[in-house]
Amino acid sequence: MLALGGNAMTNADGRARPEDQIAAAEVAMAAVAELLDHDVEVVITHGNGPQVGNLLVKNELAAAVVPPVPLDWCGAQTQATLGFVLMNALDAALAERRIEKRCATVVTRTLVDPHDPGFAKPSKPIGRFLPAAEAALLMDHGETWEDRGEKGWRRVVASPEPLDILDATAVLQLIGAGFVVVANGGGGIPVVRREDGSLSGVEAVIDKDLGAALLGVLVGADVLVVATDVPQAVLRYGTPDAQPLGRVGLARMQEYAEEGHFASGSMGPKVDAVCRFVQATDLPGVITSLDRIVDAVTDVGLTGTVVVPD
Repeated sequence: MLALGGNAMTNADGRARPEDQIAAAEVAMAAVAELLDHDVEVVITHGNGPQVGNLLVKNELAAAVVPPVPLDWCGAQTQATLGFVLMNALDAALAERRIEKRCATVVTRTLVDPHDPGFAKPSKPIGRFLPAAEAALLMDHGETWEDRGEKGWRRVVASPEPLDILDATAVLQLIGAGFVVVANGGGGIPVVRREDGSLSGVEAVIDKDLGAALLGVLVGADVLVVATDVPQAVLRYGTPDAQPLGRVGLARMQEYAEEGHFASGSMGPKVDAVCRFVQATDLPGVITSLDRIVDAVTDVGLTGTVVVPD
């Protein structure tokens, strides 16, 4: 199970123009093709923060003309678009290596609890800062915005716990048919189940790394690899006593997390996701950079931060 960070779909400066995303996808899928060349079965998931951010800007600019697209629709649109871009890049990388393999994207829904505490008090900031007058227009459309002082107003949404990935069975069927599957991008489209059993999308975002851990469990992955822009997690990051982490037992890694070594907006969710996967499966999880994923998978423990069962 390979989780690509948001940096894997933008350029080095964080820009997310179409050409930037295509070029970044080509780099990422070259690494995936190398894994496949080593006879490793791969399921891919990815972030979509910059892409959803672009859609939110379009919402803001057009809010006086057309109703904003709801956040669950933004997730669905970016899953499909990024899946298309990744599949094209992977097809090209496989053709270059003369590997015959098919790929598919599943637009994936993730079940959340409608009574999750996050819905009562949205706290996950998304999108850009806006002046009060522009934020007020969007609040008229039902969005929640907070005054962040000198920077302006910023939208906040719920980030509920992922409970189930409703389309994991489709992913498994495609894996069984020999496909490389792209699924659950951005943590999945958040949905709740109504009293009559039907489903409804909700205004929320799911942490993509927690979504990757859950998908890895549901599809029976042997290892979860969270690919990011650094080779490994680091204790006391940014200090003279910084210590890169190699192989770590699950309980010790959880202790490091509780001690506050990993920032909530960057490494924290990745560590949490890997620990959840290891705890649920008794199998290893790895955090490392994209250029090291082959070593991370073919010889677990050779590179990156490797969390192992106790």
